[in-house]
Amino acid sequence: MYTIRKATPSDARSIAGVYVDSWRNTYAGLLPDELLVGLDTSDHECRWWRHVLARRSDNHAAFVAEASGHGVIGFASGGPARDNQIECYGEVYTLYVLDEHHGFGLGKRLFTTIVAQLVEGQGSSLIVWVLLGNPARFFYEALGGKLVAHRHATMGGAPIEEICFAWEDVRSLIALGRPNQAGSIGLT
Repeated sequence: MYTIRKATPSDARSIAGVYVDSWRNTYAGLLPDELLVGLDTSDHECRWWRHVLARRSDNHAAFVAEASGHGVIGFASGGPARDNQIECYGEVYTLYVLDEHHGFGLGKRLFTTIVAQLVEGQGSSLIVWVLLGNPARFFYEALGGKLVAHRHATMGGAPIEEICFAWEDVRSLIALGRPNQAGSIGLT
């Protein structure tokens, strides 16, 4: 059984673990090996996730997916759009589910849950930036995201290209991920 709930500061270590594992699996071959090998759960927990979760507000939100007997196996975070070149109000910053839990609808549930929260605080338009080679791009396309921008940057000393998906009005997506009466979903 899987459940989705708001993240708390006590989830920081688990989120950092999912983050590091997901980066290593998703970005192998897309980002330098040294960058991926050098990722450290303790560093991400202390520097990033504890800080993010402690400053929760109406503008920022984070949710975790838990599996019975496994703890936190995915998470999503978002807040105000950080790119003022694109006219959207909200942005999903992160969305990761451990590989062994793919295929159960958790990505969609996390996405629609964070979107519902962002609509309340940011409005109904939304963006997501994705590394060009990331297979998740097809997930966002399947949810109706429109490719609206590209940007070039460097990460770990390597050039990268990111693409941006946008939704003018995400309210219709929210119903796609609604849980059953108990707030959880079972394996199908």
